[in-house]
Amino acid sequence: MLDMADDVQRQTLQRFFKTGKGQYGEGDKFLGIKVPQTRSVVREARRQVPDGEIEILLHSPWHEVRLCGFLLIVEEMKAATPARREPPTARAARRQQLLDLYLRNAQMANNWDLVDLSCPYIVGAYLLLPDEGGQMPGRDLLDSLAKSDNLWEQRIAIVSTLALIRKGQTSDTLRIADLLITHPHDLIHKAIGWALREVGKSDIDVLRAYLDTHVLRLPRTSLRYAIERMDPDERKMWMTRK
Repeated sequence: MLDMADDVQRQTLQRFFKTGKGQYGEGDKFLGIKVPQTRSVVREARRQVPDGEIEILLHSPWHEVRLCGFLLIVEEMKAATPARREPPTARAARRQQLLDLYLRNAQMANNWDLVDLSCPYIVGAYLLLPDEGGQMPGRDLLDSLAKSDNLWEQRIAIVSTLALIRKGQTSDTLRIADLLITHPHDLIHKAIGWALREVGKSDIDVLRAYLDTHVLRLPRTSLRYAIERMDPDERKMWMTRK
């Protein structure tokens, strides 16, 4: 990937991902490679890179190399997902290995794009399928991540629930939103709002009921994101209540 580096793009990405002193991405290093380029590398290498080498990528000082590693785990998790005619427990042990690999290195997903492009397809995918014994994984994994003192693990907790929402399962999102509702960081406020918006797309009445109880506690940014698909009059009503 190093031969794909672009100095002009590097400077743009370092500004966009807030790598300056005191910013959330302080010290992160970029090669200047766009996401579609990284995905093209992943397409060529997927299913060919051993877990140990993926882990090396995850500890690279270069942002795009770490992204490549996380996207390779996504591809491995896709491959470990049972086909339509297979039992849901097929390759459960492999899914556990991949989850462990991801969680062991979760703090290396140290910017919002690394989190958002990986966790729904790894943590979320894992939670939707049974283990080798046929038992569904405990959703308390999300609670543990939400209670972490690491910003990125906390974001993983809420963003991972997007995979569950797509299957009509919204209760975990609401529970994790409650755990993070007083979080001070804007990146968590945005993630909560994004997840709640998706809850509303799945079941608008569930979102309305949640807002009715929590609107005064929700950060203003979270509320704006959560209601952006509503009609103007309803958006105005919720913002007025805030």
